Amino acid sequence: MSRAQTGLRATKKRQTRENISNEATRLFLERGFDNVTIAEVAAAAQVAKMTVTNYFPRKEDLALDMHDEFVRQPAKTVEERAPGESALAALRRSYLAAVAEHDPVIGFSGPVFARMIMDSPALVARLREFHDDREKALADTLASETGAEPDDILPRVAAIQLIGVLRLLFDETVRHTLEGHDNADIARTVAEHACVAFSALEPALGDYAIRR
Repeated sequence: MSRAQTGLRATKKRQTRENISNEATRLFLERGFDNVTIAEVAAAAQVAKMTVTNYFPRKEDLALDMHDEFVRQPAKTVEERAPGESALAALRRSYLAAVAEHDPVIGFSGPVFARMIMDSPALVARLREFHDDREKALADTLASETGAEPDDILPRVAAIQLIGVLRLLFDETVRHTLEGHDNADIARTVAEHACVAFSALEPALGDYAIRR
């Protein structure tokens, strides 16, 4: 297969995936996640049901189509931290930058989408798995970055605390969204919360995983 053919095939796959995701989101927002079937998503996207499940093995991932980015974001931030910067400082910097951009990955999803998620026990449970997965990913990265031994518990302890803060801030963003606050107001509030939360971790983690 030529490079052009390979590129065309990849483009077609991406377009198919985006089409399925867009149609699924439209139906979920209109009718609620639990009231829409995979077959209905397939019909709306004009593809076979098997095509939908090939791209999205779990129905929940049709609505929460951000698993990889969500899970990898904290670990990637730590991996790319500047010389002299600790893991804590890097994550605080990255989070505040995301707040300024009203990034959907940290919870700026809008009231309709946020309500759709919170009204579905299946989506709430899947989102909980996202947080657990990112905690493990960060722990693995911290272990690698600090040269920790396999039985060293410190990377996991640090990951629990750091992801715990990010999870709390995510929940606060969603809560304020559902209460009807606009993004600018939410951003001001969670930025203040972030400063308090990350500062509380400073005594324990301020000097941890500093890039030399």
